[in-house]
Amino acid sequence: MDNKRTSILSFVIGAPIACLGGLIGLGGAEFRLPFLLKTFNKTAKKAVALNMLVSLITVVSAIYFRTQNFDTSIIVPQILLMVAIVAGSTVGAYYGIGMLNKVSDVLFKKIMLVLLLFMGLLLISESFISFNSMGILFGSLYIKLIVAVLCGLLIGTISSLLGVAGGEVIIPILILIFGIDIKLAGTMSLIISLPTMLVGITRHKKNKMYADKSEITSLVIPMGIASIIGASIGAILVIYAPSELLKLILGALLIFTSIKIFTEKEE
Repeated sequence: MDNKRTSILSFVIGAPIACLGGLIGLGGAEFRLPFLLKTFNKTAKKAVALNMLVSLITVVSAIYFRTQNFDTSIIVPQILLMVAIVAGSTVGAYYGIGMLNKVSDVLFKKIMLVLLLFMGLLLISESFISFNSMGILFGSLYIKLIVAVLCGLLIGTISSLLGVAGGEVIIPILILIFGIDIKLAGTMSLIISLPTMLVGITRHKKNKMYADKSEITSLVIPMGIASIIGASIGAILVIYAPSELLKLILGALLIFTSIKIFTEKEE
């Protein structure tokens, strides 16, 4: 596939995925991954690395747009919690990518399939569950911070292995375990995911995953621009669309697509 066609296709695919992501409060990286594998014929490890770059563009733009209409002062009381989660997630991302480079491509594809199925099931469950929790009553601040670091390890590992921001995991953790309000959790999720992805991208760069500059210019940049546009449109349309129904449909679609793509790859 030539660079011009790749650029056009990247934009065409990236925009609707980001729009749907904006409607349900996600970056859409889970849905980009199958296209990177199948449509653009990237290896599993290369697809994850490129996906993380697009995710970074999406998250940075989402943070910018969100903070324009959000009282950031309410984040201040949660800074210590966020630092603890970020500490765990950056470690998880660092060693997750180290693990990624040690496993065979066949085994990594199986790991990706399991994680994508998990994400799909999580999306479906979120369509039925109304997240409203006071969180867990921790005996002390130290225990709370230890739990936050452990949660961060899980978040960072999933992020590094799929190249995603991980909002589907971060937001439920913040609400159900730490009792964070759902609107605040969405903004905190974006901020928490940013350093995690930067660690992942740095590791991918050291492993020469971005050596082919044409992939950046013809695939990552057009898809990133489309993601910004799509996410902003999705954010506008959110009041008109039933987000719970979308989560159910997209979760089922993610499961179906993942199984189809990975079983085809194995044949």
